[in-house]
Amino acid sequence: MPVMRLSALVAVLLCATLLPAHTAQASAYPIRDRALTANKLYGSGKLEPTECPERKIEPDNVPQAKRYLQAVLDCLNASWGAHLARAGLPFSKAKMGFITKPRRFCSSSWGSASGAYCAREKRFLILLDDDLLEVTSDLFLFSLAAHEFAHHLQNVTGINHAFEQYPYKGKKELNEQFRRNELQAECLGGVFIGSVWGSLDRDGDDWKQLLDINRHSGDEQSKVRDHGKGRNIAAWLDKGFRAVSPAACNTWTAPSQKVS
Repeated sequence: MPVMRLSALVAVLLCATLLPAHTAQASAYPIRDRALTANKLYGSGKLEPTECPERKIEPDNVPQAKRYLQAVLDCLNASWGAHLARAGLPFSKAKMGFITKPRRFCSSSWGSASGAYCAREKRFLILLDDDLLEVTSDLFLFSLAAHEFAHHLQNVTGINHAFEQYPYKGKKELNEQFRRNELQAECLGGVFIGSVWGSLDRDGDDWKQLLDINRHSGDEQSKVRDHGKGRNIAAWLDKGFRAVSPAACNTWTAPSQKVS
C-alpha cells in the first residue's frame, strides 16, 4: 500500500476536541477525578465484533470520501451505541460535517487539523482538502473518523467535562492533560478498528504501516507538547486495537512517560 503522507497524520493528531480554555489553578498530581480515572466506560467490557466494510474511494474524489466517511460514522454510532446501552451508559449519536477549506468551528479557528470535534454540538467536521485526499488506499480516513468519534465518547461519558474542568498548575501540567485526552482518543479509535477488523479487506501490513506513520510523526510535531510523542501515539492506538476494550484506554492513570 502507498505510504501515507505524514503531514496529514500530524494534522489529525492536532485535532483535539475544541474546548473552552482551562483556568489555571493549583493542583496535585496524579489526576484524582474519578470521572477521568475510574469512568464507567473502562468497565464496559469488550466491543463486540461487527461488520464495517470500507466503501470504494479514489484519490481526490470528494463525493466518494463523503460516502466512505458517512458509512464509517454509521458503523461507529451503531457499534458504540449498542455497547454503551449494554453497559447502562448514556449515548447519543454523533453528527459529522465536511468542509473543503478551513473555517471557524465551535467558536474557534480551525488551525492545521484534518478533523475537529465540537462537544456542545456533538458533531465533528472533516477537512476534505487535497492533502487528505491525495492518498486514499491506506487506513488514514478510517482512523480519522474513529479518532474524532472517540472525542464524542469522551463527551457523552463525562470524561470531556471533567477534562475541561480539571485544574492545573502550569503549562507543563496542562499539556500533559491534553496528551492524556488525545492519547485516549487514539486508543478508543484503535478499539473500534480492532472490533471491525475482520470485516475489512486489510492485512497486518496495513496496520503496521499506520503504526509506523504514527511513530515517525513525532519528528514533525516535535514542537507540539500537547499531543504526545509518535511512539506513544502508536502505542496507545495499538493497545486499543489489540484489547478491543475501553479498559485498555485509561490514560489518566498511566505514568507520565507513557503519555509524554
